Amino acid sequence: MDVRILGGLSVRENGVSVVATAAAPRQVLALLAAKADQVVPVTVLLEELWPSGPPRGARAELQAHIQGLRSLIATALRSAEAPPADGAWLERRTAEAVLVSLPGGYRLDTGGGSHDAWQFERATGAGYRAMETGDLHRASRRLGEALALWRGEPFADVAAGPHLRAEIERLEASRLSALDQWVEARLQLGRHVEMVPELSELVALHRTNESLHCQFIVALLRCGRQDEAMEVYQRLRDGLRRETGREPSPRLRRLQRSMMTVRPPLRPLVRTPAGSFV
Repeated sequence: MDVRILGGLSVRENGVSVVATAAAPRQVLALLAAKADQVVPVTVLLEELWPSGPPRGARAELQAHIQGLRSLIATALRSAEAPPADGAWLERRTAEAVLVSLPGGYRLDTGGGSHDAWQFERATGAGYRAMETGDLHRASRRLGEALALWRGEPFADVAAGPHLRAEIERLEASRLSALDQWVEARLQLGRHVEMVPELSELVALHRTNESLHCQFIVALLRCGRQDEAMEVYQRLRDGLRRETGREPSPRLRRLQRSMMTVRPPLRPLVRTPAGSFV
């Protein structure tokens, strides 16, 4: 099974999609995919579908969604099988073995397949270890591979209840952490010139992210673009005041003071005999 959640939901068995088109079973599958190869309690699935409390008949409705997903899985399994010579179908992997019923819950069994969130975690882990040992080239490469797995917002096409929202927040925080370390590795490798356009887009998306703004300011300063760096700081300060009511961090304020200290003084204007200023 191939599972992708770092963008629109994609779950494929033998290359065939098993994602339901209806909102509720799609939501159930999304939560099972987020916790693939783990048991998801029935109570958690009910809370996801009905945050205010399950109505009468909710368990029966959940079971119907499970059966509908199993039908899609069974179709995918049959489409990948070839009948033996005698014409009888030989059943190998069943829908019930893919979407498993267990006491108190259900488990989506990937059968050792791929999962983009797991790939992301492995790549970021390797990148973080490389940063710790000072191997900046490996860190940049592995973190870049991790970030390339993202195709958009996690579960972008799924109606999210409380448990999926918590998972989305966790994944987005992991993505920002990886992004921060990738940018840091690139800057330490002296790639500040090529990082300026990238960071310009990132701070536009994350208007109050202080770490990305700090890295953008550093990249601009290394490129000799001090006035632009000051403008970035001021935009961040205005945005933080407006959206959060707080000032930039002490680190950023120290950086701003250092920019002011090294800022060349303005040359006084001198009037020429012709009346113009130079």
